[in-house]
Amino acid sequence: MVDVRRVKLPGVGVLHTFVTDDGGKVGVITHRSGHSDLITFSDSDDGHDAAKVSLRLDEDEAHTLAELLGGTRITESLSALEQLPGLSIDWFSVDYEDHIAGQQLGSLAATGLIGITVVAVVRGDSANPAPADDFRVFPGDTLVVAGSPEKVAKAFTFYRTGELHRAAADSVAGSPPGA
Repeated sequence: MVDVRRVKLPGVGVLHTFVTDDGGKVGVITHRSGHSDLITFSDSDDGHDAAKVSLRLDEDEAHTLAELLGGTRITESLSALEQLPGLSIDWFSVDYEDHIAGQQLGSLAATGLIGITVVAVVRGDSANPAPADDFRVFPGDTLVVAGSPEKVAKAFTFYRTGELHRAAADSVAGSPPGA
């Protein structure tokens, strides 16, 4: 467990710092205005050759970085599940031009896709586990989908275009592709 120090900075916000295993020092200054500064630094006893780096992030950028860094633990936890033969767990980020944007999630089984599940919809800082068919999806949402790799790919095509395309493995011998 990493030991995080918290220091209030009067009139500024809060500084959180920790020391990495290799002796590096990392800090995040969360300003009262909503933006954050990601910093690396060294103590004065580290010598004058030590470098200091500071990166200013607005609120959305800070949330994105936090999700990316926090997402690694989720990914590590799910990686054991993904090693099960035939199971794929993937994330679909909803864009404005996607077919599913603004629509109810609906039942994938009703579209002909059986054996695939929307495990959760992540919106902002919250997750909506096992969403109902009437859950409305908006741009910026992330759908967590589980099923066989082929069916996940089909679901993503449907979410993006509104169309279902048969994979080569699904076509009947002698039938034209897409039949």
